[in-house]
Amino acid sequence: SFFFFSCRHLLLIKLGSFLIFSLSDRGLWHLGCSAVRAMSSSGPTPPFTTLSISHPKESITHVELHRPEKRNAMNKAFWSEMVDCFNQISGDPDCRVVVVSGAGKIFTAGIDLMDMASDVLQPEGDDTARISWNMRKIITKYQETFTVIERCPKPVLVAVHGACVGGGVDLITACDIRLCTQDAWFQVKEVDIGLAADVGTLQRLPKVIGSRSLVNELALTARRMYADEAKSSGLVSRVFADKEAMMAGALEMAGEIAGRSPVAVQGTKVNLIYSRDHSVAEGLDYMATWNMAMLQTQDVMKSAQASMEKKSPKTVAFSKL
Repeated sequence: SFFFFSCRHLLLIKLGSFLIFSLSDRGLWHLGCSAVRAMSSSGPTPPFTTLSISHPKESITHVELHRPEKRNAMNKAFWSEMVDCFNQISGDPDCRVVVVSGAGKIFTAGIDLMDMASDVLQPEGDDTARISWNMRKIITKYQETFTVIERCPKPVLVAVHGACVGGGVDLITACDIRLCTQDAWFQVKEVDIGLAADVGTLQRLPKVIGSRSLVNELALTARRMYADEAKSSGLVSRVFADKEAMMAGALEMAGEIAGRSPVAVQGTKVNLIYSRDHSVAEGLDYMATWNMAMLQTQDVMKSAQASMEKKSPKTVAFSKL
């Protein structure tokens, strides 16, 4: 979200919560170590300047926010690069699942106001109407940065460590599965800056957390939410002891999803989001229309055959989608 205040001030951070996960199994622990190595990066991936893109495992794309020296603050380049990145991922038949994380000490400190001050503090226009019109275009442009994640047909897992402030909460609420470390915290910071969050938190967080009262409290007080509360409230589904364990867990979960039929997985995501925003009757009608075409796939027979033979779906060679 945007924060209109003096450039001398630092900016936001959204709070979080955690769920404790133990990697007691030695094999899984080694998987965790190798996963972190595979998913670590030395810098942004050209042509991007704020994102590092890797493929730690077949059919899995890792998108890492990569401005560690700036605490992964979201500068001008970030807002357009995320749109370009996820548009590419949406059309990539080799990608079935996405994992998003942050490099460095924290997930993200939110908007980089020092870099974006000219956009958000000095919109162009000769009068109030024209200034307002241009401000609206700026806001809707930045809203697209996270809507593109939600619109991506591939499931998106986000792994949060440390602080997740301001724009970070907007980002994670657009993702499908949220994981965090025990030291994570989340904060809807906007009211402290004198504005209402405007790029997704106020629209998506009420649909993520079951308690409307809790959502209102977080948004109106700007207090921090830590891992345990984030888990109990439903903001995250798992809490891990540390980042290494979390990244190993995220990669394992992504592998489970990637091993299923992409027709089934992507159809499930699309219909889950549709049903969230529509009535039960409308959701059922849309589902019937969707599956009247999508059931006509070899994936159903292949999956059924594997089940009868007591084999994992991951043993089936599904065609690209």
